[in-house]
Amino acid sequence: MRPLPIRALIVEDEAPARLSLREYLSDVLWVAVVGEASDGVEALRLIAALEPDLVFLDVRLPEVSGLEVARRMRQSPAIVFTTAYDRYAIAAFELGAIDYLVKPFGRERFATTLARVRTRLSPSVSDGERARATLEPGPLQRLFARQGDRIVPIAAASIVRIQAQGDYAEVHAGPGTFLIHVSLAELAGRLDPHAFLQVHRSHIVNLAAVAHIEPHDERRLAIRLRDGSVVVASRAASEALRRQAR
Repeated sequence: MRPLPIRALIVEDEAPARLSLREYLSDVLWVAVVGEASDGVEALRLIAALEPDLVFLDVRLPEVSGLEVARRMRQSPAIVFTTAYDRYAIAAFELGAIDYLVKPFGRERFATTLARVRTRLSPSVSDGERARATLEPGPLQRLFARQGDRIVPIAAASIVRIQAQGDYAEVHAGPGTFLIHVSLAELAGRLDPHAFLQVHRSHIVNLAAVAHIEPHDERRLAIRLRDGSVVVASRAASEALRRQAR
């Protein structure tokens, strides 16, 4: 098991930013700051020498960028990227970052990050719980799915349908098909109810992706989606759809 506290390295080129991070972490008993770096070269040296569990890593650094530091380091610490530029977010998640903080950020947003860090680095937490910890409050605007060694963002609007696969959800979207370790029931509760409808215990459809609806038998309706797939709605969902169409 990983010993506590979690050993963290702060990598920021601006002294006020380093000070803010250290101040935010000063009251967190389960995190110990073991060092600071102000450029990418020093960051690589300290990561190799100190082998931290966690790195708060600025994207834009002198000498070597934060994204390049993440690619070059031989160790595998958890990473939280920090930057004033949100255009690097997708690249950060592709590199497996736990979170991405856009500066300036306050204590409340930082507390959300720390909750994710603790979930990810706790040895007693399952992969499913880690995946659920990345889902933010409110209707989901996007999901993140692992594809090989990459993390792919999936815009909620691009989703056509979602199918249960045991403890996983198989997401069919414009970019392709992805398997996410989050239950269908949890996704049903987090997606916009005005845009998505659970039509069966194993299926959620994006209403905007419906081509047309037709009878399947006396009680059930068949939903034909724009990608050519067909989902048969349960009797209860079929009746609800009929009521909406009246």
